[in-house]
Amino acid sequence: MTETGSLVEDDNPSLARSGNLDSWLANTRTSYDTVAESYADFVREALDKEAYLRAALALFADLVHAAGGGPVADVGCGPGQITAHLQKLGVDAFGIDLSPAMIDIARRDHPDLRFEVGSMTDLDLADASTAALLAFWSLIHVPDDAIPTVLGHFHRVLRPGGPLLLGFHVGDESVLRTEGYGGHPMNVYFHRRQPDRVAAWLHEAGFTVQAKLLIGLDQGVPGAVLFAHRQP
Repeated sequence: MTETGSLVEDDNPSLARSGNLDSWLANTRTSYDTVAESYADFVREALDKEAYLRAALALFADLVHAAGGGPVADVGCGPGQITAHLQKLGVDAFGIDLSPAMIDIARRDHPDLRFEVGSMTDLDLADASTAALLAFWSLIHVPDDAIPTVLGHFHRVLRPGGPLLLGFHVGDESVLRTEGYGGHPMNVYFHRRQPDRVAAWLHEAGFTVQAKLLIGLDQGVPGAVLFAHRQP
């Protein structure tokens, strides 16, 4: 949830938030390939300090069990720390990430779990093949124009009624990070969004939003967690 490194306010916010930036996927992949080891070190024990996020994940796991269980996709899994945490909660979780370097670390650190390289803009999963899905602070790099495509894929791969959990930074601006974890160069936008706006996107994509949790309200960049499910 924490943003670290050099952040530069974008000179053209409308362009930054647009899917017309053809290079955003490549820049995101390259940036996280570059910082993968440092990022993995940064987040390895971060969840231990986040009681509300652990509670949200525990509730998500309960919803998965109540829905009958099955494979759960952690989309934008990074080095796999959330995937592994869900596995400890009895969830059959697997991870997908855009960055091959992140996936290499996830497989190294969690050899018993399944991880694969992939993009949330074109999920290589069969229709209705997942019992649940979460995107924990990974939609933050997706420009506005690409959000309907991403949520469309989430809806497609989820079973009817399947739970969806989203976590993201709260705000109204897009910020360009030029330096990140470990002081390595990055070239990636962080899009901060209001929960009501994300909830409206979810409704348009065929989801019902059930609950909202705001966290870190005393921090510079608060976070939000939305619980939803795919409509039948």
